[in-house]
Amino acid sequence: MSENTVIYEKVGNVVTITYNRPERNNAINGQMREELNAAWTQFYEDESAWVAILTGNGKSFCAGADLKDSSGSTGNFKGTFWEKPTINSFESGQEIFKPVIAAVNGPCVGYGLTAVTFCDFVIASEIATFSYPEVRIGIPTIVGAIRLPKKLNWSDAMELLLIGEPISAKRAKEMGFVWKICEEDQLLEQANELAAQLCRSAPLAVRATKEVAQRAQNMGWIESVRFGETMRIVANQTNDATEGISAFKEKRDPKWQGK
Repeated sequence: MSENTVIYEKVGNVVTITYNRPERNNAINGQMREELNAAWTQFYEDESAWVAILTGNGKSFCAGADLKDSSGSTGNFKGTFWEKPTINSFESGQEIFKPVIAAVNGPCVGYGLTAVTFCDFVIASEIATFSYPEVRIGIPTIVGAIRLPKKLNWSDAMELLLIGEPISAKRAKEMGFVWKICEEDQLLEQANELAAQLCRSAPLAVRATKEVAQRAQNMGWIESVRFGETMRIVANQTNDATEGISAFKEKRDPKWQGK
């Protein structure tokens, strides 16, 4: 394979995953798909990796699937014709309950936008744009159509899904999709400051809380409470829970281990 199309960097407990095909506006081809899947799996499996930042190298965040080099861009699907759609990537719903921050530095298109819908915080530069152009070339958007109505008002979701034109960072913030807008040269600084804030919370308690928040959306009230209380019991058995109580009593900052 040629030069890495995904850069994986870890500093302390924070991982930065960077789309790295700037010459193709970070469009996803087969090589990048394999490297993206490997990066998210590495982040998922590393107990000392607590927060991830997703961003792009160059002027674009991600131009979506590379239509000029599309072979393998969506990954490999096992099974026969009707059985093929499945969860095989972060963009298709790989369960990662560690916090993920999107630092959107430019145009965010198609698959790139789908990845952002699975991020917990979206920080955008002033020049960022967001779009699902698939309907303009006769292709339906599927995962985005599942995700966006759960995150936005119906008409705002349909604006992105059915019109197919890019919207600005300001418009995305009005929708409630973007959490914060900042100047282009401050984007990664802002993302890393947020990551540092998240790392001050107990990582296992954070993961348990995110999992309850996500799963409870598809549960009834009684099932949600029972599941949440079960997660509380599990989390309360960890070393971090003991450390948190000790640190509070001793009036000091806790030293989390993620155990």
